Amino acid sequence: MSEAPKKRWYVVQAFSGFEGRVATSLREHIKLHNMEELFGEVMVPTEEVVEIRGGQRRKSERKFFPGYVLVQMVMNDASWHLVRSVPRVMGF
Repeated sequence: MSEAPKKRWYVVQAFSGFEGRVATSLREHIKLHNMEELFGEVMVPTEEVVEIRGGQRRKSERKFFPGYVLVQMVMNDASWHLVRSVPRVMGF
């Protein structure tokens, strides 16, 4: 019996400010091309920050790695080309 290739984490460089859109587009491309078995999670790591501005507390999300999207995937030619074909992706 052969084991399925193990999914590893990769860092994808995206245009700064478009990390959420890149993650959404990548998920859509994965479903469109029926490649769900090669991909795991697609995430933009964020934390919730409480700021005080003008005497008011505001909650906002701050990205841990601005300009980057984390992707769990099996690396092969097809998956590499799929990620690179997503708009606003600059590379790995």
